[in-house]
Amino acid sequence: MKKMILAAMLGGALAAGAAELDLHALLQPVPASAAFRDPQFNIWCGSMVKGDDGKYHLFYSRWPRKLGHVAWVTHSEVAHAVAESPFGPYKHADVTLPPRGKEFWDGLCTHNPTVIRANGKYLLYYMGNTGDGVVQKPLNWTHRNHQRIGVAIADKPEGPWQRFDKPVLDVSSDTNAPDALVVTNPSICQRPDGGFLMVYKGVAKKAKLPFGGPVVHLVATADAATGPFVKKLDPIFTKPGEHFAAEDPFIWRDADRYRAVVKDNHGIFTGKGYSLALFESRDGFDWKPSEHVFVTTPQLTWADGRTQKMDALERPQLYLENGVPVALFCAAAEAKGRDGSFNVQIPLKKMTKP
Repeated sequence: MKKMILAAMLGGALAAGAAELDLHALLQPVPASAAFRDPQFNIWCGSMVKGDDGKYHLFYSRWPRKLGHVAWVTHSEVAHAVAESPFGPYKHADVTLPPRGKEFWDGLCTHNPTVIRANGKYLLYYMGNTGDGVVQKPLNWTHRNHQRIGVAIADKPEGPWQRFDKPVLDVSSDTNAPDALVVTNPSICQRPDGGFLMVYKGVAKKAKLPFGGPVVHLVATADAATGPFVKKLDPIFTKPGEHFAAEDPFIWRDADRYRAVVKDNHGIFTGKGYSLALFESRDGFDWKPSEHVFVTTPQLTWADGRTQKMDALERPQLYLENGVPVALFCAAAEAKGRDGSFNVQIPLKKMTKP
């Protein structure tokens, strides 16, 4: 009976008689206001939280557009924009995590923000790095290989934000560990017991440097937002015979399980090529593709009826109200090379509670 009520409640998002989320069925046309752009900056990532002021606070990565897409690894900074609606228009307010000197572990670059609210605090997890600050093609490997995961804490979205002199999650000291070279791309949610579960990307030292590899996703848990985090070094979002199957996970906890939206790099889970895929886990450690695994290919349907194929639609994040998904936030790019990238907020069909 409860399953039937839940299926009706989600209005087509769930298969009849079973609590199976179908995000693809929830996708709605995108209003023009829901594309957050800046002519001076490339914009990537995008994680939003509602403040006590009733406004919507977006934390996003940006770097000077004139430097090109590859400058994300050297010149990105986490910035803050505000809107009256989840779907914009967003207006830049301030830089949340600016450069603070190459002597700091996160002194020259901050990227990959994901914000949550827990225990009365705003918690902003992110990737930080340092290096020589030189833009290089295909990538500045010094900066890339100094990627570590941090957390900043504030009482309100506009700050002030407390940063720390050490990462909240560092690489493993064991040179054979799957995250001995790099840790990055954090996503985190609060567990039912009040602790925290993090999924992150790790890079090993087993393959030829500077790239290293394999590239995998791992899980870590902690009792407190600032750690210490205990790692479980068993890769997730994998498929036998596939190298680097997925990335950019966003995780959350609903009534009875953990869920994740990930970028399916080659369509090995969705069968639809480069796309977004839905995973689930009962315990946060053992993940599997959901029944309705397909979320979307890289295209947008705008409110004016136009359908647009995108060069990139990734770094997914969900905005949830009372545990119900309201919007899918993605980094988007129209052009090859990803020049002029922006954040888009895709509305989801309204799901009401009985």
